[in-house]
Amino acid sequence: MLEFSRKTFLSPQFAIKAASAPWEFAGATALRLQVFCEEQEIFEGHDRDAIDHKALPLVAVSTLAGEADEVVGTVRIHEESPGTWWGSRLAVAKTHRRVGRLGAELIRLAVSSANGFGCDRFFAHVQEQNVRFFERLHWVSLEPVDIHGKRHMKMEANLAAYPAFKDPSAGWTMQLRGR
Repeated sequence: MLEFSRKTFLSPQFAIKAASAPWEFAGATALRLQVFCEEQEIFEGHDRDAIDHKALPLVAVSTLAGEADEVVGTVRIHEESPGTWWGSRLAVAKTHRRVGRLGAELIRLAVSSANGFGCDRFFAHVQEQNVRFFERLHWVSLEPVDIHGKRHMKMEANLAAYPAFKDPSAGWTMQLRGR
């Protein structure tokens, strides 16, 4: 008999979408706590701030037997001023960081959704170790900045690389290759 272990099994399919169910919001919050408070020790206790009250949280949800299982990635977007959008708190569960394109797909949904909402410019403060990743995704570096004791780069997305997507609640499904 085959033994099943959730720790070794990684789903080959993920839903990339706006959080809508209470468990998705809770999963995004828990993942941010795990990554930014426990793992990176940037915040103590929690990482919530005033932006959370106006932000749209996006999630990557793994599936198990075709059903939504758990939040394994998240990012939030918000409009700072008319046409100017920001993405922040991008996090992927440690167990899923080497899984295909989860971070890239969350970024694509974030920028494409903002573009669909009338975005003129989209920015993010990106941790220094992730700058090259964002550059490969059509972002440009603007200026270095220190945030919460960590070196970041203010970056801007090339909106031409992110076609407008007007329904982030529908999102899309991402299938891993070779599984």
